[in-house]
Amino acid sequence: MNEETQVYFIDNDTLPPEAAERKKRLEQDPSSRIDHMTYLPGMEVIESDIQEKVISQMNAYDYDKYTAEDVERALSHETCTIEDFKALLSPAAAPFLERMARRAELETRKHFGNTVYIFTPLYIANFCQNYCIYCGFNCYNNIHRKKLTMEEIEHEVQVIAATGMEEILILTGESRKYSDLEYIGKAVKIARKYFKNIGIEIYPVNTDEYAYLHECGVDYVTVFQETYNSDKYETLHLLGHKRIWPYRFDAQERALRGGMRGVSFSALLGLDDFRKDALASALHVYYINRKYPHAELSLSCPRLRPIINNDKINPRDVGEKELCQILCAYRIFLPYVGITVSSRENERFRNGITHICATKVSAGVSTGVGDHETKYEGKEDADVGDEQFEIDDNRSFERMYKDMEAGGLQPVLNDYLYV
Repeated sequence: MNEETQVYFIDNDTLPPEAAERKKRLEQDPSSRIDHMTYLPGMEVIESDIQEKVISQMNAYDYDKYTAEDVERALSHETCTIEDFKALLSPAAAPFLERMARRAELETRKHFGNTVYIFTPLYIANFCQNYCIYCGFNCYNNIHRKKLTMEEIEHEVQVIAATGMEEILILTGESRKYSDLEYIGKAVKIARKYFKNIGIEIYPVNTDEYAYLHECGVDYVTVFQETYNSDKYETLHLLGHKRIWPYRFDAQERALRGGMRGVSFSALLGLDDFRKDALASALHVYYINRKYPHAELSLSCPRLRPIINNDKINPRDVGEKELCQILCAYRIFLPYVGITVSSRENERFRNGITHICATKVSAGVSTGVGDHETKYEGKEDADVGDEQFEIDDNRSFERMYKDMEAGGLQPVLNDYLYV
């Protein structure tokens, strides 16, 4: 293993001197880091014009130039253009939030009715070979690392399935060494015995590798670009395969070429200019939809959350009003696209936003490894890997289901049948 891929999995209070020195060098000396725009050996390069289309529009976006008249004009149009969407994301649209919400709700009911999908994530490993300075799993963090065995995975999915859920999202830390494709594929095959829809959120892979995971039973792939600003991305991702910005950007397209039914997109709002990242996220979906009209597409909207061992991150504040504005703008611009609101957000916000524009929520959530047994069976002494970030809505599946029904929504567990 060469220096650029060497990684230190730390479960002690102090880094070894060699690791501490290298970490300091990566943080302070940009020249010690590999080029974040150059593909590493084994990374597939695809011929696609989507990246250039998205980034050129993002870089040219001057949201301060938009006026109230531009927002009024955007809301008056039956179909929202890219220019209209830019106006709806701008500061000028803030006073129009109530009107945007009404329009977003109308579009949601038109395309999705009162339905809201429910799923839960299952973290099966938290080993990582990346040094992303904002992430709780990063390879230098002092956390308890754990990788579930196949027996533990089967038990976890049994515990989750017993609650009544039918869709699961399988997650790992980004480490091929500890969570290789064979391991993930075996986990998917186990989950397929219990669930009708299976998603994965893992390290990006090549087209043929996505095809293999699809054959194992994966329906959709989630990849967060984190930030679409490649210069800012370089300062946040200092080590590992995740550092390569363009390879990550094309992950959803490779997944669709590999046969996946659907893909999900997002920036991690708060890492950089949230308005530009929101624009890029939506345009990424917009252009993928035109190239792959058969694909099921969705947007997520995570905000930066507190993590273990890192008090140095100062996110660019994205308040609830700003988040609501982004989500309403997403819905007006992309009325046919699913919108997922995670348990990073609190119960009050999620209850409100599902009546306006969100179409998918998580429930019974743990971001730790092997924690569903603890959550559902009360085994407080269970060996659990540390969580990736803090959540703010701890509702169980049963509670979430009842709350939705009480609010006049129709909870959906599955809408797909294999024949």
